[in-house]
Amino acid sequence: MCGRFVRKCSLDEIKDEFDVFEIQWAWEPSYNVAPGQDIAGIINDGKNILTTFRWGLIPWWAKEESIGYKMINARAETLAEKRSFSKAFKTQRCLIVADGFYEWRKVSTKKFPMYIHLRSGKPFGFGGLYDTWKAPDGKKIISCTIITTEPNDVVRPLHNRMPVIIPRDARSLWLDSSVEDPAELMPIMQPYDSGEMEAYDVSLQVNSPKVNRPENIKRIPRPEDVEQNLFE
Repeated sequence: MCGRFVRKCSLDEIKDEFDVFEIQWAWEPSYNVAPGQDIAGIINDGKNILTTFRWGLIPWWAKEESIGYKMINARAETLAEKRSFSKAFKTQRCLIVADGFYEWRKVSTKKFPMYIHLRSGKPFGFGGLYDTWKAPDGKKIISCTIITTEPNDVVRPLHNRMPVIIPRDARSLWLDSSVEDPAELMPIMQPYDSGEMEAYDVSLQVNSPKVNRPENIKRIPRPEDVEQNLFE
């Protein structure tokens, strides 16, 4: 699962990393991106375009806008089969710009947030799907979901799913809407190389989506280690 992530890279970094030629998004960092919020994504319409999606996919056929809160993630293994995602999987793929994501480590009955990112410090793109929904009053919402896959060695101790990170050399293929064959796309949606990632403990304040500040990703000692040292 991916339920919270970070986007802190500058607009220039995004443009360079993702070869963006057109910008349709007002840049702002976020250290606690949550479902239902507007997020930055990249599509290709002959050129890479940086645009805005609402996180939580609302299929074009949906009757209620609220369905999006149930579709923040989509399993890679069943994209081609699920009515909610099969159409978008063919021709409406995108990259969701991120610098890292949070997952929670369980110790007994407690949960501690951890920040997971690339060792290189570079931003990356989650594999995503998007769709356009038209409300009864005519309002249009372009929304997206983040695809998940089996976890790598970094994420496995924390959760049984991890977001798909599209490798740099596969981004063009992923964004190419003329490619519809799942056999070409499935190999891209694999657990990311664990050797290129790391995870570390961060503040419990991350638990609240309302706490959105750079300190969210500051490395801290493991709380249980601090507690143990107090009694030694």
